[in-house]
Amino acid sequence: MTTSFDDIRDAVLHLPKGDQMRLLSLVALEVADAHPGIDSRPGVCGGSARIIRTRIPVWMLEALRRKGRSEAQLLADYPTLSAEDLANAWQYARSHREEMDHEIAANGDDS
Repeated sequence: MTTSFDDIRDAVLHLPKGDQMRLLSLVALEVADAHPGIDSRPGVCGGSARIIRTRIPVWMLEALRRKGRSEAQLLADYPTLSAEDLANAWQYARSHREEMDHEIAANGDDS
């Protein structure tokens, strides 16, 4: 059985306001740590956060940026990336500083 968005919306709108608020809180918690354009899956890039639709890990881009590589250079080196991809990577790296430090060090790219 497939449930459409419209079916779910209608069901939610018929809930009491208190239940709607609890549902909204649950959904907000689920997406609070979501980062557009960034994906992480076991078995892909060792489970590291990566640019969606690629195998380019965020930690690698962050390591290159820390070494002084410009966005223009990164876009030239990785033609499948867009400026938006880099903006998403930098946002992810800012909000996951410890993870970035750990992955850069673990991959021997902390020079």
